[in-house]
Amino acid sequence: MRKPGISKTREMILKFIQDFIDVRGYSPTVRDIVKGCDLSSTAVVQHHLNVLEREGRIHRDSQVFRSIQLVEKDIVVVPLLGTIAAGEPIPVPDSNTWTSMPERSLKLPRDVVEHSGNIYALRVKGMSMIDALVADGDIVIMEATQTLEDGEMAAVWLKEEQEVTLKKIYREPSGIRLQPANEQMEPIYVNPENVEVQGKVVAVLRKLNR
Repeated sequence: MRKPGISKTREMILKFIQDFIDVRGYSPTVRDIVKGCDLSSTAVVQHHLNVLEREGRIHRDSQVFRSIQLVEKDIVVVPLLGTIAAGEPIPVPDSNTWTSMPERSLKLPRDVVEHSGNIYALRVKGMSMIDALVADGDIVIMEATQTLEDGEMAAVWLKEEQEVTLKKIYREPSGIRLQPANEQMEPIYVNPENVEVQGKVVAVLRKLNR
């Protein structure tokens, strides 16, 4: 039965998005929707997506390709963008690290991310955050923000090195300290001008079958 207040076309688009994500594990593009719903143009699809977003039924991030997320009552769809180092920094962007096209989408209970804005997920590589209960193979849920408090765990881009790492961040008189949560590893000290925070950790999904 068609829900009140939603046009037949928008209902068709919502169903197509859900089916597409269920089959492929990531969101469709506007052109996918044009083709899959047999609509006349990308402009028509954009119009309906804008309406759906205003109604709070989908969420999109203009900086991320294939970022359409269905907003369900108790479920949030989060794009898994790739891998982040929790050891030594690794280059970014790279086909083996994070990317603007999600590997797949994760369906999470809303209470896991209810206080977050734009969110995405990254797979952890390395053991430097093990004492913070973040181990190799875990998935961290990130809130895209450049504002955070000292001691929060963040994805940090080192501009000169073109590398990214997952560490706790501390601002000190001499610069920025990127602190691992592993007593066997040393902190990284960097110039504040060389640091760009790309997100902070708001949740961790543990990999149980280690």
